[in-house]
Amino acid sequence: MRSSRIAVCAAFVGALALPLVGATSASAAPVQAPASRACDRPGPWAVHTQAVTIRSKASANSTAVGVLYRSHRFTVHKTSGNWHYITDNNTGVKGWVSGSYVYRDAYMCLD
Repeated sequence: MRSSRIAVCAAFVGALALPLVGATSASAAPVQAPASRACDRPGPWAVHTQAVTIRSKASANSTAVGVLYRSHRFTVHKTSGNWHYITDNNTGVKGWVSGSYVYRDAYMCLD
């Protein structure tokens, strides 16, 4: 059992290294930046918890002006430290939310 795992791992690592071995170091054509793909761009913002309080200032002690729920879509206008100034697209409320509770999805290119 152990030897078959080692063989599978060795084959996998060899398959990953194959394109590196076949690559040449010198190239006649200049290297161009790849075209922008959807997976290269950061994804949409999302709420990491059930709800987060929208505040009037970038401080946990400031006045609450609304609540941003997980299902709501929102737009981030600017960032200051760990706080984001947002507009809740469902309610139109503008204010600050803590970066501890919102995040940006990341896409991965598999080619």
